[in-house]
Amino acid sequence: MREMSPKEFRLMVRKGEYAGPTPGVCGGFVQANLLGIPEEFFPDALDFCRKNPAPCPIIDVSPPGRGGRVRVAEGADLHTDLPGYDVFVEGKHEKRVTDISFLREKNLGFILLGCSFSFEWALLEEGIPVRHIELSRNVPMYRTTIPLVPSGPFRGNMVVSMRPIPASLVAKAVLVTSRYPLAHGAPVHVGYPEGIGISDLSSPDFGDPVPLLEGEIPLFWACGVTPRVVIEESRIPLAVTHRPGHMFVTDLSDEEIRDVNSLLPEG
Repeated sequence: MREMSPKEFRLMVRKGEYAGPTPGVCGGFVQANLLGIPEEFFPDALDFCRKNPAPCPIIDVSPPGRGGRVRVAEGADLHTDLPGYDVFVEGKHEKRVTDISFLREKNLGFILLGCSFSFEWALLEEGIPVRHIELSRNVPMYRTTIPLVPSGPFRGNMVVSMRPIPASLVAKAVLVTSRYPLAHGAPVHVGYPEGIGISDLSSPDFGDPVPLLEGEIPLFWACGVTPRVVIEESRIPLAVTHRPGHMFVTDLSDEEIRDVNSLLPEG
């Protein structure tokens, strides 16, 4: 895909001209996870994200009544501008679609959450390899036994993404990613996947497997797919997430979120 602006990319998605995963798309611009929640449950969902900032760092909020418009992407519509959505009913995955305009009458509120794709460019610039980009794959993601702080009906365990890092570069990878708290920040776990409930790295729960080479250590970052498993636990009547790896591309540059803990005003 040729290099293009986020706005150009979103328009291409809206027209149905792209429906694939977004690692490597619009390099240098922030990508975001999506959570769409009915008005009745929206305050609890927002509170849940604020209580669990590692997997759910808030980039922007489009409350019920705003029509899916956000500040971080000029002219965007969250009903049409992601390449893939998953729709859940009573906590069960009902359908996978590329447009949720049919849900406009439901007056959903949306929360955009930071994505680790944002810090991958910083890793590459520091000479740290990112295996799934090398292989043109989606990042591998796993369910864990790491508990989350509940709010209302929302509760469950964290999902993490994994990147194999050469042992000599682990400390640098931790330092680089810690500068991006709105992109999940530093890893939540290093090595020993069994310690967080992962039995087989070759079989991720979401995304694609990538090889772990000799001399590499698996690093695990909190992942924005976490709300997906929380929705399954909550069993609320309706919810929408992005399809794993199919993100919303914002107009924010990755550097704009470096060392920033929140883009939202206090309160």
